[in-house]
Amino acid sequence: MEKMKTGRPAMTGIITKLALAGALALSPAAFAQDYDLVLNNGRVIDPETGLDAIRHVGIRGDEIAIISETPLEGTRTIDAAGRIVAPGFIDLHGHGQDTPAGRMQALDGVTTTLELESGVLPVSDFYARAAEQGRPINYGAASSWAHARIAAVMDVEPHADTYWFFRYIGDPRWQTELADNERLSAILRHINTGLEEGGLGIGILLGYAPGISRGEYHAVNALAAARDVPTFTHARFLSAIEPQSSFEGFQEMVAVAAGTGAHMHISHLNSISLSDIDRIADMIETAQANGVNITVEAYPYGAGATGIGAAMFRGEGWRDRMGGIEYSDFTVQGVPLDEERFNDLQENAPGTGIVVHFLNPDERPEHQAYLDRSILFPGGAIASDGGPWSVGSERLDGDIWPIPEDAHAHPRSAGTYGRFLRIYARERGVIDWPEAVAKASFYPARILSDAVPQMRRKGRLQPGMDADIVVFDPETVADRATFERPAQASVGFEYVIVNGTVLVDGGELDTSVLPGRPVRGTVASGAE
Repeated sequence: MEKMKTGRPAMTGIITKLALAGALALSPAAFAQDYDLVLNNGRVIDPETGLDAIRHVGIRGDEIAIISETPLEGTRTIDAAGRIVAPGFIDLHGHGQDTPAGRMQALDGVTTTLELESGVLPVSDFYARAAEQGRPINYGAASSWAHARIAAVMDVEPHADTYWFFRYIGDPRWQTELADNERLSAILRHINTGLEEGGLGIGILLGYAPGISRGEYHAVNALAAARDVPTFTHARFLSAIEPQSSFEGFQEMVAVAAGTGAHMHISHLNSISLSDIDRIADMIETAQANGVNITVEAYPYGAGATGIGAAMFRGEGWRDRMGGIEYSDFTVQGVPLDEERFNDLQENAPGTGIVVHFLNPDERPEHQAYLDRSILFPGGAIASDGGPWSVGSERLDGDIWPIPEDAHAHPRSAGTYGRFLRIYARERGVIDWPEAVAKASFYPARILSDAVPQMRRKGRLQPGMDADIVVFDPETVADRATFERPAQASVGFEYVIVNGTVLVDGGELDTSVLPGRPVRGTVASGAE
């Protein structure tokens, strides 16, 4: 009995030591080598759960493993004290689907860029090319109505590139010819093939072909509803009756969304609504309240960009439709145009990229109010509408970095998110940091989450989510790109992590890695 009595404390001591060893093994320090990357001491914002607190993030492989209340250790540990740690930004409207454009966007906090408004065809070619070249950030595209219509009307094979579309931007045949039943069927077949190849929805550049029938637009949205994917529409262009308004165009989109049941995503609300934003925004909010599935996006600039041959800049009274816009409000590579130069380019080089200044928020308070209504639309996403870079007439593509100082694009291609955070969250304080983060990350992910399962793992800072993360300094984050010198990267984005790989490290781009992955819809058997 005595041996048993003396043995119990000994056994208890062994058990206690084993328990303590187990507890130590389960401590964050003991798991140090299990975390490939740790972000300690940052202000972690997760818009979906409402988390906004000092936390510590452990990343294992390409996934967020833990959000901890106590500091962690890992193979690499970054001190994020004084910084905001947020889900990587998701750009729903990125035309610059190449490596240089993606690198510039990474320095603006973007981890995913998607070509949705225009879309592409063939969709499979788009994904194959991106996979072969590699991409710095995640990428994806919708199936393109415009490509399908050009192919059907012009009897040409589409090419999965924005520049291919610009070859036809000034051709009135595809923009105005009504489609009979046979041609409409051909257009829908092209689009459906793109969806079967993994397109993320249907991009509809309706404003570039204002002469097409309402029935065709309805049919395209009906296809989207049947396939349970969203449409991304550039509204039919400005009214000839109500200058500086696209009210009828927005009415059309609301009616089609209600009539087909399609998810209608409205591209660049700010640049299409112009000074009629209050009526248009009220109409959209009322439609949403009545169950119509409409979402919106906007970018924080009073100028847009496109090809000079676009239909919205042609036809009787086009300048009046835009509120009496002047030729000098159009610039090519920073140089204002006059009427003679404008007409010459439109006739002989309709694909020439131009910047058009439609609002002047810096000098006209009412213009700032118009822009604010679009930017601050409840649940609306921030999306750049940024494009590829060029020097002169040569597009920059391939493994190029840095982008030359004399390269041109709209400054939104470099500074959309830095500008939004600087102006709206820090300087003016009209939006708090959690809502600003949501507009750049969670809201875009949520817009696509029903149709694209991958997006349910993005735009969120939670265990099990994709390790797409941005760490930025709220005191310094800012855009530097200007209309005169657009090729200037934003500042304040200190770390950008894509699928667990550090792409921007201490504010510097790591050109040795290309961690971007495809965001793609369901691919039908044999449609690769």
